[in-house]
Amino acid sequence: MGVSSNAIPKPLSEPRWVQYSLTALALLALLLFLVLPLTAVFAEALRNGWHAYWQAVTEPDAISAIWLTLLTALIAVPLNLVFGVCAAWAIAKYEFKGKSFLTTLIDLPFSVSPVVAGLTYVLVFGAQGWLGPWLAEHDIKIIFAIPGIILATIFVTVPFIARELIPLMQAQGTDEEQAAIVLGASGWQTFWRVTLPNIKWGLIYGVILCNARAMGEFGAVSVVSGHIRGQTTTMPLQVEILYNEYQAVAAFSVASLLALLALVTLAIKTTAQWRMDREMRALEQTAEPPHPDTDLLTPLSPLPVRLPNMQSR
Repeated sequence: MGVSSNAIPKPLSEPRWVQYSLTALALLALLLFLVLPLTAVFAEALRNGWHAYWQAVTEPDAISAIWLTLLTALIAVPLNLVFGVCAAWAIAKYEFKGKSFLTTLIDLPFSVSPVVAGLTYVLVFGAQGWLGPWLAEHDIKIIFAIPGIILATIFVTVPFIARELIPLMQAQGTDEEQAAIVLGASGWQTFWRVTLPNIKWGLIYGVILCNARAMGEFGAVSVVSGHIRGQTTTMPLQVEILYNEYQAVAAFSVASLLALLALVTLAIKTTAQWRMDREMRALEQTAEPPHPDTDLLTPLSPLPVRLPNMQSR
């Protein structure tokens, strides 16, 4: 006998000492591996006081790294937003050949190391790469320049929005969109007034994750950036450079900005996840199986359509 999806799971019946032990182990792991390192970042950043902290984060190279990080996110996230919505719409709403292959391609950045992704861009767009001579003739520089950083960031952040929207759209089905089209709505009106309100929290959740990864990406950006200080260094690269130069306070000061970003992202992500889960539960509760009486009435529904044809004969 199957179990209803709306059934509330019953708590496990293990002894209390087992429950308390597992909870304590989980809290201890979180304290050691998450809270303690995060606290150490802020403590080390403020070790020489607020003046040293402010001086470190307002230093010209640090400001350049912050600006480049924001610029990269401002370009990569909207492009992934458009791609993610289109890909999720196609996969969730339509059946076509190559659908599984497209889904696998979206997951590709999860299975490829960011360093390998950066090396592939060097192979394609580098001076000795496939397109290198043509780019040099037209005075276009991608590798060791900002375009290469943006391309590498787009590659590693491709799955985040699409992967959040696909299961959400599949769970919602196509009934509401079909009803809107039958009532005369255009494709854009259907998306803007029917689909988008239903996926807004999932979309926000994916955008937050994509933005956090874009700002914190290190491996692929490190390969294609060339580490040109003040020009092609993002915040993670600036932290590495400062730390290798034994400027620990400055390195942790810039790192604390990324940590603050992570905390803000976590707060917004939690809110978006809570709202999305609540809408999914509401959707599951409204998708009740049809009443047996409804099945008895189903064969009668074509009658109003057939009667005019019968009369015309």
